[in-house]
Amino acid sequence: MSAILSRDEAKAITDKVLGFSRADACRVSILGRAAFDERTLAGLHANTRFAGNAITTSGESVNVRVRVRSAFGRRSATLSTNILSDEGLRRSVETSERLARLAPEDPEAMPELEPQAYREVPGFFERTAGLDAERRAAAVMPVLQAARRASLQSAGFLTLNAGCTAVANSRGLFGYHRSTAFSYTTTVRTPDGTGSGWAGAAHNDWSRARPQELAHTAIAKARLSQNPVAIEPGPYTVVLEATAVANLLRLLLVFAMGARPADEGRSFFSKRGGGNKIGERVVDERVTLVSDPWDPDLLASPFDGEGQPSERVAWIENGVLRNLMYDRYWAEQRQTRPTGFPAAVKMTGGTAMLDDLIRSTERGILVTRFWYIRGLDPRTVLYTGLTRDGTFLIENGRIARPVKNLRFNESPVAMLNNLDLLGQPMRVSGSESGDVGAAVVVPPIKTREFHFQSVSDAV
Repeated sequence: MSAILSRDEAKAITDKVLGFSRADACRVSILGRAAFDERTLAGLHANTRFAGNAITTSGESVNVRVRVRSAFGRRSATLSTNILSDEGLRRSVETSERLARLAPEDPEAMPELEPQAYREVPGFFERTAGLDAERRAAAVMPVLQAARRASLQSAGFLTLNAGCTAVANSRGLFGYHRSTAFSYTTTVRTPDGTGSGWAGAAHNDWSRARPQELAHTAIAKARLSQNPVAIEPGPYTVVLEATAVANLLRLLLVFAMGARPADEGRSFFSKRGGGNKIGERVVDERVTLVSDPWDPDLLASPFDGEGQPSERVAWIENGVLRNLMYDRYWAEQRQTRPTGFPAAVKMTGGTAMLDDLIRSTERGILVTRFWYIRGLDPRTVLYTGLTRDGTFLIENGRIARPVKNLRFNESPVAMLNNLDLLGQPMRVSGSESGDVGAAVVVPPIKTREFHFQSVSDAV
């Protein structure tokens, strides 16, 4: 069996598991290790780390995890295993069935789906899957060599996934999807420790990496950010690079746009007097947020963990809330279609470049990215966090000086309501860590009244 399961190999495993089942209903999934915001692939996980201008670690692992869900009426239990022998799979099925009989009834349990039609997503790239240790080492060399020539210190992480996900159930459903994805991030610092610059790239297709550009960007920011000064906290016009926009926007999608909390009065999207705000304008009319697995810049899975087919969903269109996230149970309660979870999202933008946004700013702050973001108030979608790796004061359309990092208290809804200008959308990594995660395509933006609460001495 190869590192990346073929469709036939995946189906052979699911058929075997379903053949062992004696439950009223059974679902089996094939996937990789757990991730924060999406299921990772069953197959190859590889990484190369570097620090101090040298490669420090390089590793690869192959992992196939089989998850079995057994149900008797409204009682169910789920068990995972990576023991793929007949005995291992049979034991997992039997254990999940014993646990299911002991579980309390779930009043919101839904029946397994009937067979579904899935439109293939061409998200697998051989040049990404073939990025072995030697090729990964060659890929990080442009950053290492450029940092050495500049007498700076570089560190970073190149990681990739290449494999498949599959789902099947006792009603005859079967779905299979294979994909690749990479994330390449680097931080460059000055010898005195006062300057820090960051750059990153993420995509399914390795040809989008462009290591030389990452090296140039991170080095330029490290040099420019030396000896930052403290400025007074308060509301500022900010130019947010695309990664900073993604850091906040994905939190809006992941944690704030559930239909049930909105319908039950527990969300920003709850309507006064009952119901939700679908059909109302909630952000600037230039904002459109769409999930589309077949978009060449997104290339997400064509189904979710239950086997529900993915669809193109407009969450916000021209500033108007068009959809909230409905799981199958809540969709049935509200007599509407389930939307599934947005495994990837794209925000429309404009034609301006980042330099254009800076030139248009009389006084403001340029932010490279955010980190250590934590929620404060779900009703207002308020978050707090810190700037990092390149924060600059803009005066008269130019970067005037580096400034010390700042803590913000702000809502992505307010960020999208106070827009001045939007740049060209680009694919970035929305996670703070830079790991491979859900695809996010967003523009850099210029927005008003972004609230900074305090100064941080951390670089």
